[in-house]
Amino acid sequence: MKPLNSAILDPKSRSCLCSLFVTASLIFGVYFIGSAWLGKDSFRILPGFGVHGAHKNTEYDDCKVGSSVDIKVNDTKENTQLNKCEVKCRPFGGEALPKGIVSSTSNLEMRPLWGPVSENENSNHAKNLLAIAVGIKQKELANHIVGKFLGNDFVVMLFHYDGVVDEWSDFEWYGRVIHVSATNQTKWWFAKRFLHPDIVAEYEYIFLWDEDLGIKNFHPGRYLSIIKEEGLEISQPALDPGKSEVHHHITARRRRSRVHRRYYKLKGGGRCDDNSTAPPCVGWVEMMAPVFSRAAWRCAWYMVQNDLIHAWGLDMQLGYCAQGDRMLKVGVVDAEYIVHLGLPTLGGLSDEHKLTNVKSDQFSLSKNLSDSEAVVTSFVYKYDNRSAVRRQSYIEMKIFRNRWNKAVKEDTCWVDLYPQSSYQKIH
Repeated sequence: MKPLNSAILDPKSRSCLCSLFVTASLIFGVYFIGSAWLGKDSFRILPGFGVHGAHKNTEYDDCKVGSSVDIKVNDTKENTQLNKCEVKCRPFGGEALPKGIVSSTSNLEMRPLWGPVSENENSNHAKNLLAIAVGIKQKELANHIVGKFLGNDFVVMLFHYDGVVDEWSDFEWYGRVIHVSATNQTKWWFAKRFLHPDIVAEYEYIFLWDEDLGIKNFHPGRYLSIIKEEGLEISQPALDPGKSEVHHHITARRRRSRVHRRYYKLKGGGRCDDNSTAPPCVGWVEMMAPVFSRAAWRCAWYMVQNDLIHAWGLDMQLGYCAQGDRMLKVGVVDAEYIVHLGLPTLGGLSDEHKLTNVKSDQFSLSKNLSDSEAVVTSFVYKYDNRSAVRRQSYIEMKIFRNRWNKAVKEDTCWVDLYPQSSYQKIH
């Protein structure tokens, strides 16, 4: 048997004891340092950092942790309060405000300068919005459209692309609509800047229309009933093929139909049949008179490019905003239809040129039109810049296609629900 001091001096035993000593020292060191840190009166949890893990705070998050909160670790009551605060939704930028005072949306209702304020703010609001680009040359056409929509409980916003506003004041509804004026801008330029989804969030449907439309056979209330029953998130009224300038056959009205969602072309190139799953055969509407649900517009607004004011190319991708299967959620309403006159507007006339009167029966679009639709056809432009506008539209369409393809390539987290509709495969 070895003496005790001999065992202690054994190299293996000495190495084991050293390891145990180092380990114990580390454990006690962590304990004392941690106790000192936690022993402070409080520690600070920054916005975006929750108890259950880190969370990146960006403007796109729906729910936010409130502004910096001091929590006493040993105080059960304040720990409970923290848990409650963590699940509250806070709009980006409003973290410093108490939840009850935050007004995160708005509307286009005009308010009186004096009088009682209703406690139930949403009681009598119009539920739908018509936003339409107008110029003084199509004043009478716009009058018929605005009058019919106001009579069906719509809020109406006019985008004056020619800068003329006061000359509309002879209409009784002049003071009941919103007027926005900017010279030589398109309706998509206006929409991107003045129809932010949070501003129009109270409206169930947004009608974003051109002005050169005849609505003798269109009723807004009946139209809304149809698209709700059919579950259409993105839609348009069909065009009367006998009186309209029809650019795409899918928009032409079918006489014995209520709604159609696809177009058939069985001969020639670009065939469309029952097996077609992509625009323009199915899931497509024209940008002249689109109607968006609230959710569809929130998506579409993000896709509208701030600097591409003609929005060409957007129509091919609108199906991504259909809140479901675009073959079901996008459609053309035949039962309520309109006439597309195809009148030149933006770029239609230089300042130094005047309108030339011509007989309405010499103007091809005058035939078979109602009186209101024929008013503007008694004028034709002597000179215009429409060719330049169209050329710019094509340029912007190419830019949009390139941006879309670039975004698809770079976003590795995005899942393409309709891979066959990429621009490389369509064009």
